[in-house]
Amino acid sequence: MANFTRVSAVRSAKSIWFTRQANRHGQLKTNESPQSVQNLRQYRQVSNLSIQPLSPLDGRYRAAVSDLGFHLSEAGLNRARIEVEIEWLIHLANRDLLHTGTPVSEAQARQLRDIVVNFSDEDVSTLAATEATTKHDVKAVEYFIRGKLTELDRNDLLELTHFACTSEDINNLSYAITVRDAVKQVWLPRVEKLLTKLRELSAEYADAAMLSHTHGQPATPSTMGKELAVFIHRLERQVRRIENAEYLGKFSGATGTFSAHVVAAPDVNWTKESEDFVTGLGLTWNPLTTQIESHDWQAELYSTVALFNGILHNLCTDIWSYISMGYFKQIPVPGATGSSTMPHKINPIRFENAESNLELSNAILGSLASTLITSRLQRDLTDSSSQRNIGLGFGHSLLAIDNVTRGLSEIALSREVLGIDLSDNWEILGEAIQTVIRAEVAAGRSTISDPYALLKDLTRGKRLSGDDMIAFVNELEIGDEAKARLLTLRPHTYVGLAETLAARVQK
Repeated sequence: MANFTRVSAVRSAKSIWFTRQANRHGQLKTNESPQSVQNLRQYRQVSNLSIQPLSPLDGRYRAAVSDLGFHLSEAGLNRARIEVEIEWLIHLANRDLLHTGTPVSEAQARQLRDIVVNFSDEDVSTLAATEATTKHDVKAVEYFIRGKLTELDRNDLLELTHFACTSEDINNLSYAITVRDAVKQVWLPRVEKLLTKLRELSAEYADAAMLSHTHGQPATPSTMGKELAVFIHRLERQVRRIENAEYLGKFSGATGTFSAHVVAAPDVNWTKESEDFVTGLGLTWNPLTTQIESHDWQAELYSTVALFNGILHNLCTDIWSYISMGYFKQIPVPGATGSSTMPHKINPIRFENAESNLELSNAILGSLASTLITSRLQRDLTDSSSQRNIGLGFGHSLLAIDNVTRGLSEIALSREVLGIDLSDNWEILGEAIQTVIRAEVAAGRSTISDPYALLKDLTRGKRLSGDDMIAFVNELEIGDEAKARLLTLRPHTYVGLAETLAARVQK
């Protein structure tokens, strides 16, 4: 009974929604039950909103990620499909592979390619209307191009449209084009903007000595610039991998065998034509596939982007921690509010927002990487639904990158706090002292037994002052030169080659 009640409730909710849509378009049927109409009226009293986006990427955060929509959207996919279909038609005609004697002139090729360049909202609506009839997205694209050929008075080319193609021949190339362009034209430029800001801060803070923390406890000092350089180096390694990513494409028919091609034109070297066509689109040709391109390149790319995201997430957690420790001060943004009840608050929301979006991005990209590499036998449709979410994966990553870049401009280093922290932890010089003693023993200039144990007894779990450490060093049996080095050593100078190392990431 309870299950029946749940099913009835779901059906009632669906009825209300569909009735609402019909009413919006002036199509409310008169045979609707009075109760259904009453439910609809009650619902509309609650909200007079139009249909709203479900994803915040298309709502609240649209401005930050909208550039991706030109590529990783349904419209962007259809534009790429049209590009592939047109280029294949021109390829067939101008190489006269079917002996049709119907070449496409340069002027007409420009007209055809302008269909892609000038692809518009009106074209999107036309495709949607066609697909409402065909119930097939790629077939709608084929009919769209046929219509354009008729407008150009080239009905002699109609049968070259989508010739010997399976939908996946068009789709896999279209996805490769849209993902490639989204990465190279949108995502990577935003990453470089982030890295430029990080390099700027790393250079500025290269000499800013700070107390390190291993396991959350005081440790050998570094500089803030060097610590930022570590992240720059890590991120740049992944960027290079992404910049060198391969975007693969297949173009070999219903099961990857060129069967229809060979039957239609047995004299054509179809593998060569396929390779020429795919590489002509700026992609890498995949000669061995089933009906679908195997998507391994996508899994590789998304896994690398996810690794980049993970490293950036680590940067966010570190910056957040430095802010909480007072190492970074947050710069108040005029008019901004940190808390609805605590007026003093400035929250590190840029980095917290970024963490969340990086986790969402990785959840989507990880799912894509694991799902896309598996397809039953010669194909199933799991990849079709999955790939429509590529934009979400990159969108959340792009939003995070934008937040981190902006967040880095809203903090300033507190050198005073760094200095206080260092001067309160002279015991960190225990590492330096025991290492110098061991070198002196090895060189025959000291007979001290077990230098490590000696410094462990002095420093472990204790807070020592500068005077304590200087007095200890003065009593050591070591060479004069070594003793002089230790007597001039201070926590803020015990940073080794940190400043030099920070310079390695500068371009």
